[in-house]
Amino acid sequence: MAEHVSCQEVVELVSDYLEQALPAEEASLFEQHVNFCDGCDWYLDQMRSTVATVGRITEQDVPDETREKLLAAFREWKRP
Repeated sequence: MAEHVSCQEVVELVSDYLEQALPAEEASLFEQHVNFCDGCDWYLDQMRSTVATVGRITEQDVPDETREKLLAAFREWKRP
């Protein structure tokens, strides 16, 4: 196992970390990195805030018009 995680790995692992799905060693390395990296600490706080604010909405909770706008925005974003 690696001795540290990078900022990129923090971004990739944040969901698993918040869901407490990381193995103990990996969670410990994640926390060590966040404790010393202001940018990743800020990112983790933002993700926690987002989860707390949005919660766990279902597809049925999103009005059809909003869903279509979001899908259109993502389709536009993915275009070359």
